Amino acid sequence: MSSPLFSPLELRGTTIPNRIMVSPMCQYSAEDRDGIATDWHHVHLGSRAVGGAGIVMAEAAAVEKRGRITPYDLGIWSQEHADSLASTTEFISNQGSIPAIQLAHAGRKASKSRPWEGSAPLQPDEGGWEVLAPSEEPYPYESESPELRKMTQADIEAFVENYRQGAEYALDAGFEIVEIHAAHGYLLHEFLSPVTNKRDDDYGGSFTNRTRLVRQVAETVRDVWPEDKPVFVRISGTDWLPDRDSWTIEESVELTSQLSEIGVDLIDVSSGELHPDEQLPNVGSVSQLPLAEQVREETGSDIAVGTVGGITTPEQAEEIIGNDRADLTILAREHLRDPYFSLHAAQALDATEEIQGPPQYRRGLGF
Repeated sequence: MSSPLFSPLELRGTTIPNRIMVSPMCQYSAEDRDGIATDWHHVHLGSRAVGGAGIVMAEAAAVEKRGRITPYDLGIWSQEHADSLASTTEFISNQGSIPAIQLAHAGRKASKSRPWEGSAPLQPDEGGWEVLAPSEEPYPYESESPELRKMTQADIEAFVENYRQGAEYALDAGFEIVEIHAAHGYLLHEFLSPVTNKRDDDYGGSFTNRTRLVRQVAETVRDVWPEDKPVFVRISGTDWLPDRDSWTIEESVELTSQLSEIGVDLIDVSSGELHPDEQLPNVGSVSQLPLAEQVREETGSDIAVGTVGGITTPEQAEEIIGNDRADLTILAREHLRDPYFSLHAAQALDATEEIQGPPQYRRGLGF
């Protein structure tokens, strides 16, 4: 009996071998202030491909230097960045996985220290930099925020161009899927949510205006990304701020429909992380799954939907795919605990005939 989790997913001309994706997870291990990939990225991403994941997505890569969360974040704003990732994408492909990358800009959440250093905002004399945002309100840190500037029309035009160039460099690096990061309180999400977007021009106020920049970026990336290769967008399905005028799941559904018309192939539904006052639900380990289900149900089959958050067992992932609750399961922390999650899932689900695994490891895996 075949396993739904290990069935292929066809998106445009790309065949994803199974329904498991390594979620983009920042490693904060690029060369200091240059955003160049290191051996850490090669081993980290390569080992998850050896582990059998259908898609291995590299972490949020900043499309410009100011778009990094920390000084040690990965970048994709030059040919040097692309070249530093080329051997990794080749290795991932050689294992039968699909190499992917997330294009990002941290907006007002940029210029921080690494998590194990406190995630504290960095001032210019500490190696920090000016951050960009839709409006003049900084992220509400407990300590002083980095210097912030409200984006001008020229900034917005340059931002869209940065995404175009980032997509071209990602293609040069050998990635087959590109994802636009419009979630987790970073710059594109900041434009989407009325909590952070107080503009009174064409990019603020109404739903149409607040979503304009995401649509422009998606159109730009789709225009330069090959017709036979997929484009994903990650969104926060809701801000989890019910007591405020905020981004809602209903708006996420409408945005998804618009992105589908532009040519986006999969919507990656996460949630929150816009503001520290968010009120997270207490509905178990897969609390974001209902958001993905609602997006999928209300947009039909026009666009694939991925779900992320709290998926920790093969049985959970199998149930999600088998019951048509999502088209792709996206695992983050579980892939940190177990780089070979997909191979172990195949064993647990009696699906070892549907995934090969590296021949070097088969005597230990029992394939």
